Amino acid sequence: MKVLLINGSPHKNGCTFTALSEIAKTLQECGVDSEIFHIGAAPIRGCMGCGGCAGKGKCIYEDTVNTAIEKAAEADGFIFGSPVHYASAGGGITSFLDRMFYAGKSSMVYKPGAAVASCRRAGSTATLDQLNKYFTISNMPLVGSSYWNMVHGNTPEEVLQDKEGLQTMRNLARNMAWLLHCIQAGKEAGIHAPEPERGNTTNFIR
Repeated sequence: MKVLLINGSPHKNGCTFTALSEIAKTLQECGVDSEIFHIGAAPIRGCMGCGGCAGKGKCIYEDTVNTAIEKAAEADGFIFGSPVHYASAGGGITSFLDRMFYAGKSSMVYKPGAAVASCRRAGSTATLDQLNKYFTISNMPLVGSSYWNMVHGNTPEEVLQDKEGLQTMRNLARNMAWLLHCIQAGKEAGIHAPEPERGNTTNFIR
């Protein structure tokens, strides 16, 4: 089993990475592999809604989004980490996830997901609310922890002083590992994901 950890910060080894590293360490202790994938610091295009990804499983723009979609196909669970920018998720990870879910959603359905917010002081719950919506529209079980999935600090060193935040990350990792093992046990017992009802898309325009 493997969890793909997406570092949505422009800083590869910053506060968000510190939180994800704590998760990765605990996942390993629980017998689950993980990979921290950095979206990079280069500009990331927003989704154009062109529909060019239909049937291809990838975006027409070649960048780290398509690399992540390829990795998603082999992953069993996901944790997306973002810094807080102006009381919401960073612009880079927002554009990244818009395109990743639009083009590669089939690689993520029915796989557990969680979001992690890294902030100096505030805006974390709004960021989590924004990120969690990607999971809840994609038939993905949402993984929580013993507190909201956030760490506080302006530097990695300060994040390491956030004892409750790191505890929350470890509990999140344990919950993710537990759910993955439960899903695996269910598959072995012949219990598979449901087939969603399809066909109804309603617009509120006469």
